[in-house]
Amino acid sequence: MSTPTDSSRRELPKIAWIGLGIMGSPMAENLIKAGYDVTGFTLEQDKLDRLAAAGGRAAGSVAEAVRDADVVITMVPASPQVEAIAYGPDGILENARSGALLIDMSSITPQTSVDLAARARDKGIRVLDAPVSGGEAGAIEAVLSIMVGGERADFEEAEPLFEALGKTIVLCGPHGSGQTVKAANQLIVAVNIQACAEAVVFLEKSGVDLRAALDVLNGGLAGSTVLTRKRDNFLRRDFKPGFRIDLHHKDMGIVTDAARSVGAALPVGAVVAQLVASLRAQGDGGLDHSALLRAVERLSGAQV
Repeated sequence: MSTPTDSSRRELPKIAWIGLGIMGSPMAENLIKAGYDVTGFTLEQDKLDRLAAAGGRAAGSVAEAVRDADVVITMVPASPQVEAIAYGPDGILENARSGALLIDMSSITPQTSVDLAARARDKGIRVLDAPVSGGEAGAIEAVLSIMVGGERADFEEAEPLFEALGKTIVLCGPHGSGQTVKAANQLIVAVNIQACAEAVVFLEKSGVDLRAALDVLNGGLAGSTVLTRKRDNFLRRDFKPGFRIDLHHKDMGIVTDAARSVGAALPVGAVVAQLVASLRAQGDGGLDHSALLRAVERLSGAQV
């Protein structure tokens, strides 16, 4: 990627980035690489130092970060954190300028996104909900899938920015639609990981060469992005978090509650939600969601 000139950098909107975790840090850095002027805020000083080392600017508060921004992007764990940084005298809505675009890329409830858009409208601030899928690797490689809810004009304005972060970028409908699609995504991913974990235990207990088996399975109809991304986690029992069980537990709560509200039955999803909750209760909430394998191993009599 070519280095942007000073003039091209000035033509791009100024970005405030709130939340520099496993996903947020590499995403913010990809915007810097694309030439955006990024000011960030998070609670951890080492993450602010990392942003500054990448060419961004560290702010001392949410209010300071958003004050001069054209676009405010939030990437925090859940609805309570979104509400904490958006509302109140020190929050985004009270300190961002009228006309700014707020893009929430967190995974939260659809209703929280709808409520945020309504309250922001009263302040003259436009909102998109734009959760992502792809995990830490997708964030680093800028190949995320971005599912967006909101007004088409705002989506089109934000599209060049999204293109610096992901490869599949789709406006899914009005406010809250992005979060609804993300909830469905998390349902599919959790069920897929659970199926892969069960297959791994079945294969190993049957004495099959696991590496060879996963290679051939991934070349056929059973293949998936989940299996591609998590294959080495399964083989090495490496559960360093790319996406934590704690967060997937939260997401499974979102999808089961949202499905109940619209009358959609999720029989398999409900079982997997309980398996995720069980793994978390056993102390594995900080591990990668591929650690669902540990739960299957325990049920199968293995000491893990």
